[in-house]
Amino acid sequence: MKYKNREPILKEVVKNGVLFLTYPQLEETGLVKHGFSTRMGGVSEGIFASMNLSFSRGDDDENVRENFKRMAKALEVEPDSFVFSQQTHTTNVRKVTLADKGKGVTKPLDYRDVDGLITNVPGLCLTTFYADCVPMFFVDPVHRAIGLSHSGWRGTVGKMGQVTLRKMQEEYGTCPADVIVAIGPSICQDCYEVSEDVILEFQRAFDEKYWDSLYYKKENGKYQLDLWRANEIVLEEAGVGKEQIAVTNVCTSCNSEVLFSHRASNGRRGNLAAFLALKQEG
Repeated sequence: MKYKNREPILKEVVKNGVLFLTYPQLEETGLVKHGFSTRMGGVSEGIFASMNLSFSRGDDDENVRENFKRMAKALEVEPDSFVFSQQTHTTNVRKVTLADKGKGVTKPLDYRDVDGLITNVPGLCLTTFYADCVPMFFVDPVHRAIGLSHSGWRGTVGKMGQVTLRKMQEEYGTCPADVIVAIGPSICQDCYEVSEDVILEFQRAFDEKYWDSLYYKKENGKYQLDLWRANEIVLEEAGVGKEQIAVTNVCTSCNSEVLFSHRASNGRRGNLAAFLALKQEG
């Protein structure tokens, strides 16, 4: 795995032949099981090789089901505990209850346009999907509540981190100052070229004092955008302490042999997934 600019802040874990990534800062809470998948340890083939976690990109469903079984065993969660998002680049966040258990794997999804999930039910494994966009893991150790959200550039402009925290506050009494957040593996600024229309959206959403740290313009008229820093700013402005935010230094595009990247593969790829579950008490 290639790390950007500094020492690794994620841990590479191999269990039962499955390679996934974890954050020590989340592990230290003692409250959660979590991980971010890699391409390693599954049974899918070709452009999906090998740990593809998407039923919607053309892979064989049986292969994907087997991949989820392997992920469940590696994460030490129940195979029917997963609850999926249904991502369409919104800032919609769904409260997950016991009735949602298995939705996406063992039961059909009965909702759509959901890019964030929150719960306070132990044993449910929130699951969101990636191939360059930004995952965010939220752990509230005071109210024993968690959240997991997907934030591409549209979600970042929409302040998905802030929306997720507000929803956790409404449902569970969460105070952002108590929350530990990890920004997960996603595309880095060096690899993320965008056009001016995207930058105009960021200029509308972010104070001018941040612009120099978020993007720079190139001679070709395009821009290089830093989604990691943008989401960190969103979280800080929502009230999360800087020392409680673990920012990734793993780029999906730089590591496309280990992680699925939409940009690096020109869209010919499977999906990675982020997983977050409250441990069962007792």
